Amino acid sequence: MNIPTFRSLMLLILCIALPLIAGFIGAVFTLPAIPGWYAGIQKPVFTPPSWVFGPAWTILYLLMGISLWIVISEGWGSHDGKTGVVLFFIQLAANVGWSVLFFGMHLFAAAFVEVLLLLCLIAATMAIFLRISRTAGLLLVPYLCWTAFASLLTGMIWVLN
Repeated sequence: MNIPTFRSLMLLILCIALPLIAGFIGAVFTLPAIPGWYAGIQKPVFTPPSWVFGPAWTILYLLMGISLWIVISEGWGSHDGKTGVVLFFIQLAANVGWSVLFFGMHLFAAAFVEVLLLLCLIAATMAIFLRISRTAGLLLVPYLCWTAFASLLTGMIWVLN
């Protein structure tokens, strides 16, 4: 078993921090809207309680960060590694974009299109990550599944409102 170096641990912390920072930026748009605007819109019966989203996203961001760290650590020198990292940051920006569109601007149709794009970006990132490390790719499966569920929620909220 290899003992991680100081540099590797610092990289891990950075890789975990980046998705958490993206989540914080999204929360700037999300949290103020929950008690008022979001509470007042129509939602499908399968909508989880609001308190579920914070812990779920925190876990997902942690998994995303670990996945990114593995890819950078094991595949940075390869074309796939660099492409995967670029895709990772594009999907991370799209992740934040959904919060801006949905909670910040209340644009259901645009948020729905954007979350479908996000789903495709996650799948593409995952496919490339899998080429570098099975573990890195599989760590994104919960994120892909949760985003698929978020896509359904977004679409249903658009239809209901």
